[in-house]
Amino acid sequence: MRGGEELDGFEGEASSTSMISGASSPYQPTTEPVSQRRGLAGLRCDPDYLRGALGCLKVAQVILALIAFICIETIMECSPCEGLYFFEFVSCSAFVVTGVLLILFSLNLHMRIPQINWNLTDLVNTGLSTFFFFIASIVLAALNHKTGAEIAAVIFGFLATAVYAVNTFLAVQKWRVSVHQQSASDYIRARTESRDVDGRPEIQKKLPTSTLSLNQWQLA
Repeated sequence: MRGGEELDGFEGEASSTSMISGASSPYQPTTEPVSQRRGLAGLRCDPDYLRGALGCLKVAQVILALIAFICIETIMECSPCEGLYFFEFVSCSAFVVTGVLLILFSLNLHMRIPQINWNLTDLVNTGLSTFFFFIASIVLAALNHKTGAEIAAVIFGFLATAVYAVNTFLAVQKWRVSVHQQSASDYIRARTESRDVDGRPEIQKKLPTSTLSLNQWQLA
C-alpha cells in the first residue's frame, strides 16, 4: 500500500512538472496563431494618408471615375459609338487601377512589397490617367449627341482630368524627393565602406589598384 501511495505521489509530481515545463516551453501550439493574429492586426487603415493631399485626391479620382463610368453606361443608343467605347474603357480602367492603389496605400500594404517603386508607379498611373481622360473627354465632347448622360460624362471626365493632373504634379515632386534621398543614402554608404577599407590594410592588399584609387578619390 505504501509503495502504491509513493507511486501515485511520484506520478502526481511528474504530471505537475510536465505541466509547468509545458507552460514555460517556447514551443507552444499557440505560437503560430499569435503570429497570424499579428499579421491580420497589421491590416489597419491609415487615417493620416486619407486625410493628406494624396489620399484625398485618390478618393476624389475613384469617385469621379466611377460617376463618369456610370454616366456613360446609361447611354442606350449611339452612332458613332467609338468615342463612347473609348471613354468607357478609360473611365473603367482608371477606376479599377486607382481603386487598387488607394487600397494598397490606405492599408499600408505597399510597405510589404518594397521591391516595387511605388512612387514611380503612382506617377505613371496618374500621368497616363490624366492624358487618356483628357483625350477621351475631348473625343466624347466632339462626338456626343447632346444627351444629358453624355454631357454629364464629359463634365465628370474633365473634372477627373483636373484631379489627376494635380495628383501627377504632387507625384512628380514626391518622386524627385525619393530619388534625392536614395542618392544621398547611396553616397553615405559608399563613403562609409571606403573608410572601412582604408582603416583595414589587409583588405587593401586584396583589392585591385582601380578600386583603391576610386576609394581615395571618394575620400578626397
